[in-house]
Amino acid sequence: MTSSRTVLVTGATGYVGGRLVPRLLEAGWRVRVLARDPARLEGRPWRPQVEVVRGDVLDAASLPAAMQGMEAAAYLVHSMRGGEGFEQRDLDAARAFGRAAAAAGVRRIIYLGGLGDPASDLSHHLRSRQESGAALREAGVPVTELRAGVIVGSGSISFEIVRYLTERLPVMICPSWVATRAQPIAIRDVLAYLVAALAGGPSEGRTVEVGGADVLTYGEMMRGYARARGLRRWLVSVPVLTPRLSSYWVHWVTPIPADIVRPLIEGLRNEVVVRDGGLARQLFPEVVPLAYDEALRLALARLEAASVETSWSDPLAASRADRPPVQLAVREGLVFERREAHAAAPAGHLFAAVEGIGGARGWPSWNLAWRVRGMLDRLVGGVGLRRGRRDPDRLRTGDALDFWRVEHLEPGRCLRLRAEMKVPGEAWLEFEVRPEADGGSRLVQTAIFAPRGLWGHVYWNILYPLHGPIFGSMVRRLAAAAEARARAAGPGPGPGPA
Repeated sequence: MTSSRTVLVTGATGYVGGRLVPRLLEAGWRVRVLARDPARLEGRPWRPQVEVVRGDVLDAASLPAAMQGMEAAAYLVHSMRGGEGFEQRDLDAARAFGRAAAAAGVRRIIYLGGLGDPASDLSHHLRSRQESGAALREAGVPVTELRAGVIVGSGSISFEIVRYLTERLPVMICPSWVATRAQPIAIRDVLAYLVAALAGGPSEGRTVEVGGADVLTYGEMMRGYARARGLRRWLVSVPVLTPRLSSYWVHWVTPIPADIVRPLIEGLRNEVVVRDGGLARQLFPEVVPLAYDEALRLALARLEAASVETSWSDPLAASRADRPPVQLAVREGLVFERREAHAAAPAGHLFAAVEGIGGARGWPSWNLAWRVRGMLDRLVGGVGLRRGRRDPDRLRTGDALDFWRVEHLEPGRCLRLRAEMKVPGEAWLEFEVRPEADGGSRLVQTAIFAPRGLWGHVYWNILYPLHGPIFGSMVRRLAAAAEARARAAGPGPGPGPA
């Protein structure tokens, strides 16, 4: 934080902005973040290293204080939804931001816009992205506008549309836009361009089109995804699906709302291909864009690790009092099912109860159901429950635990199990123990499922009704077991980390 280079980042709660902030910190920038609701940044690992200022690009009065002392600014906001007047709101916000930057003496602005030939009949969404770049420039501050198309990365909205359609539909009745060409770009390459552009130099004040190494149709992107996941998919193109009908179709197949999908679908009629690739290579020779297959592999690796940095759908965090008994979310192709319970016992006792599950001791709730699941797994050639566990009380990373494997263990704090039973996808069960101010502790139990193809989603929907009684009872019984341990042990802090 001793760097003299200062930058204001907008859109830090969003997909690109949330990933740009840590890259800027690594590059030595001193970062200030503009956030309409600073609470949405809680839990980000980089939060303690940045200054957060409350403000909104649509509230011009909030911008001067945020701009004060900044050398550069990153403008990474635009309307996700369409609706009446969204283009004007985007223009008003960009103009206000540009004027505030000029008044504060900001030396340059970087902006992430959208590809598309401006001389063609661009969709309202793409046209608005490009007009916002022009509006930023009106006040005279040099603007480096990077124009990109489909961003390939775990959690990006364009990539998630491709993911969900390909995963869920063995046969896709596709509109004509599947034949439209695009130049997908890896999120890491987008971030590399943004960091390089912030440094200034010859890119200052230029509009630069950026893309990956391949030009593909949307249909080819879906087929490439299917190959990477080992899926067989058939695409049948029909001319009758209008953008409005297509948006409803995508809405029902994916978790993305129709009002967000519609402006994106309307833009799929436009080719988003770099027209002058030589300019990006000349201005940013250090960035060598990845091919689509490699970008896809990196994105899928995030799914395999159940680790996604940011998402298009990053939700508002609810207060603890407002949390429902079960929190169900679908993000980046993963289903998260989270339950919590408070234990009137120290964290050490709670983690000891968690660490002792399975094996000869059995499972905390519905143990017969777990045994039946193990028998069914054995019938289809799986490992079943016969493996038990190495030690009745202690676990270590790599241990077998019935039909689970210990994937991650942080003694006293976190245990993550990865399923090795036969399932159409990948599954994890994670337990996190958090000490609380009243001397007790909280157990956060999360079931994570990455369905593979249509059968993966069918499997999840069939079993989900059983999760309420099984997983809901489990989190409560583990808390009760910790309280029993604490009573038996008498006064004291409880067992420490193993």
